[in-house]
Amino acid sequence: MIAWPNDRMQELKRQADMIELPQQSRMRHVRQLASVCGLVLVLGLGACGGRPTLGGDANLTVMPAGDLPLPTQQDFQKDTTPYYVGPFDRLIIDVYGMEELSKREIQVDASGRISFPLVGLLQVNGKTPVEIEQEMAARLRQAYFRDPQVTVNLKEVLSRVVTVDGEVKKPGLYPLIGRLSLMGAVARAEGTTEFSRLDDVVVFRTVGGRRYAALYNLEAIRHGTYGDPEIYADDVVMVGFSESRRFFKDMSALASPLVIALDRIAR
Repeated sequence: MIAWPNDRMQELKRQADMIELPQQSRMRHVRQLASVCGLVLVLGLGACGGRPTLGGDANLTVMPAGDLPLPTQQDFQKDTTPYYVGPFDRLIIDVYGMEELSKREIQVDASGRISFPLVGLLQVNGKTPVEIEQEMAARLRQAYFRDPQVTVNLKEVLSRVVTVDGEVKKPGLYPLIGRLSLMGAVARAEGTTEFSRLDDVVVFRTVGGRRYAALYNLEAIRHGTYGDPEIYADDVVMVGFSESRRFFKDMSALASPLVIALDRIAR
C-alpha cells in the first residue's frame, strides 16, 4: 500500500465520518481509495492531482495567460494542401450557361476516369479539381464551345481517408481534405474515451511498400512537449486502452461518496 502522510489520512477519515458506514468499513474504504490514488499517481494518470509541465517543443513559445498575442489576418490564411481526386470519389460538375451540363453528379470509376457529355472519357486520378476544370474546358473548346466555364466540386471523398481506431468515441474512416494533424484526427473521431491510454497512440504509415509505425503521447502534445504531427491519406491512428484507468473506475464505483470527497479535497 502507498504510504500517505498522517494529515491526509486524517482528512480522509474526517470525510469518511460524514458518510453513514460502519467504522471498520469506513477505514477500509479510505485505505483502499488512498492506495488506488497513489497507484494512479505512480502510473502518471493525474487523477488525484499533478499536472504536466507546459512547453518543451522548440517551435512553441510559452506565454503568461494575459500576454497571449492576438492573431493577425495573415494567421487566418491557412496553408492548405491541394486535394487530389481518386477512384470512387463523387464530383459535382457545372458548365456555366448550359443547364443540361450543370449540376451533374459523377462518380470516378475504379480506374480513375469519368465520362462527361462532349468531353468523353477523362482520366482524373491524381489531379486537383482545378486541373480537371481546365482539361474539361479545353475539350469543350474543341467541341466549338466559346469560353466554357467549368466548375468541379467534391461531393464525397472516398479515395483519400484516414482510419482512426481503438479507444476513441467514434472509430471509422474519415476523409482527408487539406491538412490534418494527429490531434485533429482524434477530434474527428469525437475524442478519446475515459479508458484511453494517451501515451499509447500509434500511427501506422506505408511508404514505398514498407510499413512504418510511430508512438505518440497525446498528453505531451496537448502541453506542447513536442509538435502535433501531420497525418496523411491512408494513415491508421490507433489509440490504446488503459487497464489502470479501468481499474480506477471500478474501484471508485465501490466507494463513490469517497471519490467525491477526495475530489473536493484535491480542489
